[in-house]
Amino acid sequence: MDKQQLEYLLKAKFGFDSFRPGQLETIQTLLGGHHALAILPTGSGKTLIYQFFSKVKPGMILVISPLISLMQDQLNRLRLDGERRVAVISSLVDLRARQTVLDHLGEYHYLFLSPEMVTSSRVGAALRRCQLGLVVIDEAHCVSEWGPDFRPHYLLLKQTLASLGNPLTLMLTATATPRVAKDIISRLGFQGKGVRVIRQSVDRPNIMLAVKQVASDNEKRQELKRLVTRYGAGGIIYLSSRKLATELADWLANETGVVAAPYHAGIDSVDRYRIQQQFMDNRLQVICATSAFGMGIDKDDVKYVIHYHLPKSLEAYVQEIGRAGRNGQQALAVLLYAPGDEQLPLALSQVDLPSNELMMAYQRHHAKTAELGESGELLTFYLDHGWQPTQIRQLFEQRWQLAKKQVAVMLDYATVNACRRQMISEHFGEPLTPKPTWCCSFDELAWYQHIHLPVITVNESPQQPANDWRQQLALLFNFAAKSGGGLDSH
Repeated sequence: MDKQQLEYLLKAKFGFDSFRPGQLETIQTLLGGHHALAILPTGSGKTLIYQFFSKVKPGMILVISPLISLMQDQLNRLRLDGERRVAVISSLVDLRARQTVLDHLGEYHYLFLSPEMVTSSRVGAALRRCQLGLVVIDEAHCVSEWGPDFRPHYLLLKQTLASLGNPLTLMLTATATPRVAKDIISRLGFQGKGVRVIRQSVDRPNIMLAVKQVASDNEKRQELKRLVTRYGAGGIIYLSSRKLATELADWLANETGVVAAPYHAGIDSVDRYRIQQQFMDNRLQVICATSAFGMGIDKDDVKYVIHYHLPKSLEAYVQEIGRAGRNGQQALAVLLYAPGDEQLPLALSQVDLPSNELMMAYQRHHAKTAELGESGELLTFYLDHGWQPTQIRQLFEQRWQLAKKQVAVMLDYATVNACRRQMISEHFGEPLTPKPTWCCSFDELAWYQHIHLPVITVNESPQQPANDWRQQLALLFNFAAKSGGGLDSH
C-alpha cells in the first residue's frame, strides 16, 4: 500500500487526517515484513501503529506489556473503540478464566500478556496453535533495564519468540540510547536480522527542565510544598521509597489541601487501578508514586513532574518527565537535589549475593529460596535455569558497574552549570533541536521567574479532602456513585 492508501485508511478507520512523526515509517516497515524498533516520544501515538497494522493484515496481535494497569488501560481503550475480541491474562485473572481464553485464542484479535505469562509453557503451547499477525514488545526499554536484575523473565523472550517461529515483531519505547537500542535487539535475538530502527527526537521542547538544589531533606520537603501549593492539580511526584510516597501524599493533603494519593507496589492492585483511574479523571489531583506509575498512561494534561529522589539513570528520568505536557502545553519538570542523594539509587542498585556454596546447595535441593536472602526469588530464576554461581556474580558485577555510571551521569545532570537540554540530547546521540524560549535554568532560583503556568486552585475536589489518602479515595468513590459516574469494579 502506498502513502495515499494508508492515509485514506487512517482517516476511514481512526478519523485522523495525517500520521504523527514516526508512525507511517514504522507501519510501512512492518507491512514490508521487517521487524521494527520504534523509539518515539511519549504521546506520539505508538499504540495506533499496531492497531492500524491489525486493520491491514490478518492474525492476532500479541502485546507483551510490563504492568497490569497498563494492559488494562489499553484493553479498556480498545473496548471503548468497539473492539470486543480482546483479552488480558494476568495474575488478577483466575485460572479457569485464563484457560477459557487459551482454549479460544483463535477468536481474539488482541491478547495482552506480561513477560511472566507469555514465557509459561501452557501459554506458549496455546500461542503456537493460533495465527499470530504481530508480536508487540511494549515499553521495550524494560528488556534492557529490567531483565537482568528485576524482571528476569524478559531474558526468556528471545527463546519464546524463537519457539513461536520468530513472528513479525514490533518493539516500542519512548526512550532508548544507542546502547540500549542495541541491547534490546540483541536480547530479543534479532541481531543480524535486519531490524529497522525508527527514531524520533527525545527532546520535548514544551517541558522546561529545572533543578532545585537544596541543603537538606527538610528544605526539600518545604520546596515540594511550595511547588504543589503553586501549581495544584495535575502533578506527579516521583519517589524511590514506597513508605515516603504514602507519607508525603498524606502530608501534602494536610499542608496544601490537594487531593493526593500514593501509588506503589505495596498498595493492593485493585486500589492501584482505581487510583490511576481517578487521576485520569482529575478527581485525584496529585500522585506520589514510585517509578512504575505513568508507564503507557494516556493522560495528556499533566502539568508538572517533580522528582523528590534522584532517578537511577538519565534514561529513566527522561521517560518519567515525558508524562508531562503531552497535550503540547507548557509543562514543568523539576528535580529536587540535596547533597548525597546519589547514595539512594546506588544502594537500590546493589544486590547482596549469598556464597557460591549456598547457591550450589540450592541447586542440589539442599537449601530453600528463603536462605538465599532478600534477592532469593531473583536468584532462583538464574539457578533454576542452569546458571552457575560464578556466572551470576559476573552478571551482577557488570550491572553494578553500569549502575554506577548511570548514577554518575544523573548526578552530573543535577549539578551541571550548563544547558541540561543539550546534555540530554547528547546523551541520546541526537543533535540539539532549536532551543525553545524557555529551556532550562542555570540559576536554581531564576526559573521561578521564567515559568508562566497558570496557578490552579487546589480545592477542586467534589468534597473537602480528607487527611488520609484512603479517606480521600473513599470520598471520591462515594461521589462517583452518587453522581451516577460509576467505577470499574476491577
